[in-house]
Amino acid sequence: MTNSNSTSRKIPMVVVLAALIIIFAGVMQAASLITQILLALFISVICAQPILWLQKKKIPQSLSVVLVFVAIITLFAAFGELIGTSLSSFSKNLPKYEQNLNEMGSSLMQLLKGYGVNLSTDNMSSMLDPSKVMNLTASFLGQLGGLMGNAFTIFFLALFLLLELNSIAIKTKAILKDSNTSVDHLNKIGKSIRHYLSIKTVTSLMTGVLIWISLTIIGVDYAIIWGLVAFLFNYIPNIGSIIAAIPAILFALVQMGLGGVVWTAIVFVAVNMIIGSAVEPKMMGKGMGLSTFVVFLSLIFWGFILGTVGMFLSIPLTMTIKIMLEQNPNTRWFAIILGTQSDAEALLDEKPGDTPEAE
Repeated sequence: MTNSNSTSRKIPMVVVLAALIIIFAGVMQAASLITQILLALFISVICAQPILWLQKKKIPQSLSVVLVFVAIITLFAAFGELIGTSLSSFSKNLPKYEQNLNEMGSSLMQLLKGYGVNLSTDNMSSMLDPSKVMNLTASFLGQLGGLMGNAFTIFFLALFLLLELNSIAIKTKAILKDSNTSVDHLNKIGKSIRHYLSIKTVTSLMTGVLIWISLTIIGVDYAIIWGLVAFLFNYIPNIGSIIAAIPAILFALVQMGLGGVVWTAIVFVAVNMIIGSAVEPKMMGKGMGLSTFVVFLSLIFWGFILGTVGMFLSIPLTMTIKIMLEQNPNTRWFAIILGTQSDAEALLDEKPGDTPEAE
């Protein structure tokens, strides 16, 4: 009897896939609202650490939240002022950059002419237009500003979440009190995301500061803007650091020529190798628990579903799904696919009586 009941309760895979497609289609339609909620969660997770630290110093929770939020709002206001000042300064220096560009274009055309290749000055100028480089950067920062354009809603959502930080855990326990479901996996999700985002924020900040200082020493204009772009893009796994380097390298070419390009490229490669290959893995400890292929695939998938915010939050979102899938024996196989080889090897080494929940 039990067998027949359990069999009848099994949902066909086709139905599950159809349901997922409908859900993700709905998420795409409501992306503008969902991204605001996710950004609020993102901010609240990052802010939770300093708030908990202040609470340990005997500062009341409400005052801790206010102090951290004032710091965050001040930081965002400073970023806005910085971007505005840099763009204003760029428009004043534009004639100088255009002159540099024309000189480089003439030299390159002469060189190519010697090899029998003819290019017009107009084509060369359109390919290496300094205003396009800055406009591209400003456009990206403007997109982030657009996402934060709903900052009023996002900050208030994050504020109320943080004010209820203590009560959320109590409410969750009360909801699950009479059920067999454990809150352990919810704690694991929260701990994993906090761990990842906290370390990613620290390493992104280190990346941005190092690039800012290095480019200032080299003499690249608007070094602080390129450092800010590097800081923000470092949240995007695998390709973020490469994308962040492109506008800075192009601008160094326009401003300083080939020598500037070489030194700027060396700075980006060196900083990202030090932080990405040495510092971050050590700080992450066991890592994200996701295979390299899944990390890249999640970047594409969440970017497609939620746009820019999805790319920034692809790892936390995928980690959450993986941990939830691990809790159900029927979906654990999919969690294994998302995980690393070492995770699969650990499962193979488990004794028959062992369970993942016991970890």
